[in-house]
Amino acid sequence: MRHIPIALVPLILTAGRARAQGTTDHWTTFNTWLATAGQDHMSPVGMFLAADIVVQSVMVALAFASVATWAIFVAKLLTLAVARLRLGRSYRRLDGLGTIAGNAPRGRGPLSAMIAAAVTERDRASADMPRAGIKDRADSALSRVEAGAARRMAAGTGVLANVGSVAPFVGLFGTVWGIMNSFVSIAETNTTNLAVVAPGIAEALLATALGLVAAIPAVIFYNVLSRAITGYRVMLTDAATLVQRTLSRDLDRAALAPPLMQAAE
Repeated sequence: MRHIPIALVPLILTAGRARAQGTTDHWTTFNTWLATAGQDHMSPVGMFLAADIVVQSVMVALAFASVATWAIFVAKLLTLAVARLRLGRSYRRLDGLGTIAGNAPRGRGPLSAMIAAAVTERDRASADMPRAGIKDRADSALSRVEAGAARRMAAGTGVLANVGSVAPFVGLFGTVWGIMNSFVSIAETNTTNLAVVAPGIAEALLATALGLVAAIPAVIFYNVLSRAITGYRVMLTDAATLVQRTLSRDLDRAALAPPLMQAAE
């Protein structure tokens, strides 16, 4: 264990106190800003703080849905880009080799799983089995791998569809609740003064705005990801077709090898 020189102890303590003081100053500044913004009932923060607990819950839920929408979109977009790049690279490699023999699966991508499934079906078949049966069983295994890869890539996009369809109605619920609060304020004060009605209407409109902020990007992102995933499924279909052609070619070569050897003898 290393020992700290005595001369450095005051500097370390001073730095620690400065860091703690800086954190305290940041919290003080934030609390001051929050208190100042809360006094302005027409600002978004003031409307949120002055809103009813139900409307506040609606606003928090819509804000969380908006953040989740952006997070899912960015994550899926990056995942799709990497998956398309790897699949295209593996496709070109297999197409260049022209055979499954010696093409050991690399990584954990869908094309590697397709090659492994085709090799498994080929190795499990005996020499007297018809080649058509081997091809049919390999096609079935490839279809399962293709469907599984497409299903994993589409996982999470349903959240965007749900947010896009439900968020406007959740915001509308907050709107209705805020307007109800305005009518309650009118009934309690027996006046229709704007100062009495405005806070409830303001929080209602803010809930509507948050519902649209969550719903509109969710619908756009869902459509973008749907088109991208459709293109990825086409690439998976092309990869499965390439594996089928390569396996059929290898089986035909294996079937022609014994007669050619006999003819050479």
